[in-house]
Amino acid sequence: MNTKQFINSVILIVLHTFFWVGVYFFYTYFLGYGSKNTAYVNNFALYLMPVTIIMSYFFLYVLIPKYLIAKKHGLFVLYTVYTFIVSFCLIMLSILYGIVFSTDLTINDSKPLTKTILFIILGIYMVVLVVIAIGLVLSSYKSTLKNEDLKTKFLETKLQLKEQELRFLKMQIQPHFLFNTLNTIYGLAIQKHENAPEMILKLSNLLDYILYQVDKPKVFLMDEIAHLEDYISLEKMRFHDTLKINFIKNIQAENVDVSPMLLIPFVENAFKHGVIVNNFFTINIDLKVTETKLYFTIENNYNKEKENIQGGIGLENSRKRLEMLYPEKHSLEIIGKDNIFKIILEINF
Repeated sequence: MNTKQFINSVILIVLHTFFWVGVYFFYTYFLGYGSKNTAYVNNFALYLMPVTIIMSYFFLYVLIPKYLIAKKHGLFVLYTVYTFIVSFCLIMLSILYGIVFSTDLTINDSKPLTKTILFIILGIYMVVLVVIAIGLVLSSYKSTLKNEDLKTKFLETKLQLKEQELRFLKMQIQPHFLFNTLNTIYGLAIQKHENAPEMILKLSNLLDYILYQVDKPKVFLMDEIAHLEDYISLEKMRFHDTLKINFIKNIQAENVDVSPMLLIPFVENAFKHGVIVNNFFTINIDLKVTETKLYFTIENNYNKEKENIQGGIGLENSRKRLEMLYPEKHSLEIIGKDNIFKIILEINF
């Protein structure tokens, strides 16, 4: 037993002691009100204490927790009836012993007790009922505290699992995005592109973003857009004149924070799964941001016979991240129709 448990046990014993001392004084007042036989009343009250205490604790620690709280109501009623029958017999014996062993303390021409046997029995049962009521209140309070504690632990565990899942998704997104970016650089290196220094600088910025900035819970929207444009620039170098990209931005609130790598996976997916049609690789991007909402659409050509419109790891992870980061505050629609692949994302801040 540690110190805290010991202190709690001592406090509990003291509280119980004070309660039963109070019950004893109640008996002396209840039984002897108007009587001059103080010694007789005090002695008689002592004989009523054991049966009162035994019956009270039997209800408090046996019948209530094992049957009433456990919702075994039939057994609780049955054992309660048995308890009252047995306790009635014990009360009558206590009264008998109290009368017999207190006789020598009587005073001539003075009534020792001012209450009849019926009132004495009712007084004992009243004390037991008070103990039962207190026990039920305390049990309900403890149950509430326990439920709140369990609820808190559940929420903490749920939050920890959510954070772990988010970290896992980020760990998947980072190498996935990096792998595709390096493939782009590889293609440019084979071509011995003259803009290699600029290409490496943009790659450095992208690597800094996906390796360090992504660990932050939020980043500035303008930073997300800047790195999005760096990625598009790299792809432009790879596709040369065949890339036809329309990026329309309508930023009405530049101080908005968003989750890192919120939009890049969708753009990356368009480059990865898009196809060239009529000698052009066409991607249309529309981004509108206000103080309360982000609206993002991206569409590209794709081969519906070869590609799954739900996409691969990137889109699946993005969908899960959105569900955790913006629960009930976003909508993500993926549409594949007439060889046009379109993603519509709306987020409410």
